Amino acid sequence: MNMNVPPKKPKALNKQVGRGMALMLMGTGVTHFLFPKPFDTIVPPFLPGDPRVWTYLSGVAELFIAALLLISLDKSFAGKPIRLWGVYAAFALFVAVFPANIYMAIEWSTRDFPAPLFAYLRLPLQLGLFYWAWALAKEINKYKKVALP
Repeated sequence: MNMNVPPKKPKALNKQVGRGMALMLMGTGVTHFLFPKPFDTIVPPFLPGDPRVWTYLSGVAELFIAALLLISLDKSFAGKPIRLWGVYAAFALFVAVFPANIYMAIEWSTRDFPAPLFAYLRLPLQLGLFYWAWALAKEINKYKKVALP
């Protein structure tokens, strides 16, 4: 074994990490304002007030989180990269809107095909979003350990 071989450096983090999720959230956030009616129909009835308010609130949350995901990895708040806080917020948002997807699947189960299929396929898609946020958090945390003091 050659002792003169320097240890391998960790793979550098792609500075674009989180950009795809940011673009997705920007698109869905804007859609909540341009075409709110479909979102209004999947707001669970147990939530108080007008469904449109919840539609707009989720749209604002998506746009705010997208902005966090676009902030430089070198900018931090409370000892963590702001982009990591954005990933945590995205995960929380995905969890918060999951009941709307369950409600949609139940409500659409009696509609003509393919509407029920579309509604049920949203459920595993949400699980994919949970995983995506977890994987981004893991990657950003790895970057923090390697690149930040």
